[in-house]
Amino acid sequence: MSNKVKTWVLLRGLTREHRHWEDFPEKLQRCFPGTQVITPDLPGNGDHADVISPSSIRDMMLFLRKDIASTIASGPVHIIALSMGAMVAIEWMKSYPQECAASVLINTSLKGISPFYHRLRPENYYRILYSLLAGNSDGREKTILQMTSNIYPNTEQLLQRWVFYAEENTVLPANALRQLLAASRYRSPRVKPDVPILLLSSKNDKLVNSKSSVSLAQNWLLPIETHLLAGHDLPLDDGDWVCQKIDHWFANGLKGSH
Repeated sequence: MSNKVKTWVLLRGLTREHRHWEDFPEKLQRCFPGTQVITPDLPGNGDHADVISPSSIRDMMLFLRKDIASTIASGPVHIIALSMGAMVAIEWMKSYPQECAASVLINTSLKGISPFYHRLRPENYYRILYSLLAGNSDGREKTILQMTSNIYPNTEQLLQRWVFYAEENTVLPANALRQLLAASRYRSPRVKPDVPILLLSSKNDKLVNSKSSVSLAQNWLLPIETHLLAGHDLPLDDGDWVCQKIDHWFANGLKGSH
């Protein structure tokens, strides 16, 4: 089924950038040989750290479309999106379904489907604010890593890389707050986008309750696969598992996506 995929667009979440995918793009390309994998940054993050983050998911989506216009012009893309990035993907599919061939949404949540205490676990409210506003990049990135990863090996080396990313492309606190505002108030579309969708969730997600993905699957009648050990950053913790589930979905003709 891999020959049907031309381009993967990978979208990350709150304050994260393309380098936080680590080696997942390479794993994806091995699973789907001959495909293009692009990892555009959302406004305010990574290569766009000097851009003011919009306070709405829709405006983030419009920025993204303009940023990768040449890729979109080549034909419909396949999307893998994590957390807030999945909200951007949903808005994209809702508004421009002809540009989206299929989408894999990982550990996301939507207002109108999940209560606020499932969308962000209450025990992490203080840590989330600290991770967004702390001036010390070491402490900030360590907090984020503790909240988002459960089983990644060599966390000390990973943390060093994340601190480097944060210091090279610093996310402004005001931008982080705008992104949080956009994600918190993004409401589920009334109707599921007319695009094949697979949900992936982490049972032990310490940031977003996995019930959020289950509720979305029930409301939109979507297929869902659940990892029992990984954290919120599922592609980081077990990228091979993610690729296997996507490959299986394609092999079964995107079964259960409509």
